[in-house]
Amino acid sequence: MATLPVNRIKKKNIMSYNGELCIVLECLVRTPPNNASYVQMELRSIKTGAKIPVRCGIGVSFEVFDNSNKSLELSYQADGNYVFSDPNTFEEFYISESSLEDSKEFLIPGTSYMVLFVEDRPVTVDLPPSVTVKVLEAPPAVKGDTAGNVQKTVVCENGLNVNVPLFIKEGEMIKVSTENKEYLGRA
Repeated sequence: MATLPVNRIKKKNIMSYNGELCIVLECLVRTPPNNASYVQMELRSIKTGAKIPVRCGIGVSFEVFDNSNKSLELSYQADGNYVFSDPNTFEEFYISESSLEDSKEFLIPGTSYMVLFVEDRPVTVDLPPSVTVKVLEAPPAVKGDTAGNVQKTVVCENGLNVNVPLFIKEGEMIKVSTENKEYLGRA
């Protein structure tokens, strides 16, 4: 655990805010003209999963905790927890559903993920920039509706609704951005 000035805190750092462990979702230094600089952050409470907006001056410092990543496989979901297992030791780790609020649409059992540990306790999942999912439901394209960038909404295997081009059909594998949930292309 180290104390860092707020302008050195980065996205995905784990810090203490009002006595609560939080993960940094966004941290931006703002410098408006003719005013003092400030930092605008968005945090997610690890305990409750609630988003916390924070605005503070540049001179403020926070406690930042050491963290590490470990590759674990998602086994199943039960009792409001996601259960991950180590493929080598078969040790199980539990992460609450509220901690994975932004990630749960991209969690597919049997897939390996990088799990973020803080002080030897699993906290959240570090998603890759994109995931490959199968299209389960795709409405047929309307004949003659090809002017411009026309898109349709499909339902993927993880329950996510994604806007895709008209040529995507049921059963196809597509790449979806984990950051903004947009179609990136065929897989």
